[in-house]
Amino acid sequence: MDLAQLQNRLGYQFRNQELLRQALTHRSHSGQHNERLEFLGDSVLNCAIASLLYERYNAQDEGDLSRLRANLVKQQSLYEIAQSIELSQYLRLGEGELKSGGFRRPSILADTFEALLGAIFLDADFATVCRVIHSFYIPRLQSVDPATLGKDAKTLLQEFLQSKKIPLPQYQVVATHGAAHNQEFEIECIVPKLDIRVLGRGGSRRAGEQDAAKRALDAAREASAKAPGGNKRPRRATQLKLLGIATVQSDAPAPKPESKN
Repeated sequence: MDLAQLQNRLGYQFRNQELLRQALTHRSHSGQHNERLEFLGDSVLNCAIASLLYERYNAQDEGDLSRLRANLVKQQSLYEIAQSIELSQYLRLGEGELKSGGFRRPSILADTFEALLGAIFLDADFATVCRVIHSFYIPRLQSVDPATLGKDAKTLLQEFLQSKKIPLPQYQVVATHGAAHNQEFEIECIVPKLDIRVLGRGGSRRAGEQDAAKRALDAAREASAKAPGGNKRPRRATQLKLLGIATVQSDAPAPKPESKN
């Protein structure tokens, strides 16, 4: 296995190549696997990201910084970074994991990336691994809004409506589909003042509410942008209540009454 390209993508050349190979080794492959390195890398990553956020966002309080860090170090974020360096082609997996597609599994890829960070820390020092971490995260932070990153759709919708002095949305279960062990919930989100009614779906009531809230937020922002002055109540609108679609359209002028003969 040629690991030169991986090291180029990481921006770090290992002095101890055996340490690199161990970081890439899943427990299904051999006894000399990467779980201890993953444990170390997780701690290093959290510390490096905490330091980065502390320096970059000096106006954010502890709660916001904690939420930001949690979002940046979660499995999905690590998986996306692992995908960006094509880490899957370098994994050392056992036969069973290879057959079951373990090289595509987000948890394995995220854990392996953390193990690589732990290996870099041992091979060099904390300052070096911080530089590697920053090279992946600083570009991502360029497009991040620290006020919203990590907040769920229901929270964002609530904050948006409160900023416009609009009453909070209403959620209700419209229907459930499927067997009891595999149900899908259809949830309606209603914002009466903006004449918004949208439907969302999810594998749980919470997931359905989040989906509906996201669609309602998109519609509320669109309605607010179209309103005169950007913050006044829009004209009474016609709703198109379609699954997953919410639009706000101005009603056409009412036709003039026919003259009596």
